[in-house]
Amino acid sequence: MTSFIIAVDGPAASGKGTIAARLARTFGLPFLDTGLLYRAVGLGVLDAGGSLDDEAAAEAVARALKAENLSDTERLTSGDAGEAASRVAGYPGVRAALLDFQRAFAAQPGGAVLDGRDIGTVIAPDAPAKLFVTATPEVRALRRWKQLAGRGDAIAYEEMLADIVRRDERDAGRGAAPMVQADDAVLLDTTDMDIETAFDAARRIVEAARVRHGL
Repeated sequence: MTSFIIAVDGPAASGKGTIAARLARTFGLPFLDTGLLYRAVGLGVLDAGGSLDDEAAAEAVARALKAENLSDTERLTSGDAGEAASRVAGYPGVRAALLDFQRAFAAQPGGAVLDGRDIGTVIAPDAPAKLFVTATPEVRALRRWKQLAGRGDAIAYEEMLADIVRRDERDAGRGAAPMVQADDAVLLDTTDMDIETAFDAARRIVEAARVRHGL
């Protein structure tokens, strides 16, 4: 079977994770939320009593990361984990340590679906299907605020919006694999879409890529 890799990139709370997971189920492919890797590294540093400003400590945690470190999805999807991830993801040593993990996952027979910030540009630049999923900061902040509020995490919307903007600037401005749309990625703006509409649009983009590549 020809390998079919679907790369889904975009900023926080754009809907890319939900879309990527559903694409994986639809096309029968394994799925990796690469953001969980960086969240696990950030939490690993904090759990060890270290500082997120310590690049060497973050790199050490990244190099020791195992698949089982990704099992506590509730903790990994917390607001604190997201902030920690955004901070350690800027370290070249951390990104280098996790590079092989992600590329090996993408190289599985038959293909895979990966979502993150640099899948289409760094991890799988030759992926046949690439999407860059985004939405306005205000809409993304509202989505994340509702998600956290539903879990009982109290945070003001204004604080959530400031956090989203700060993370966008950090992810796009970092020197190591900044978050940018790949030249051959299809832009999917989900600002005015519910998840069903957004997923249907993503599915059609992927189907078109399959036809285009004869897969």
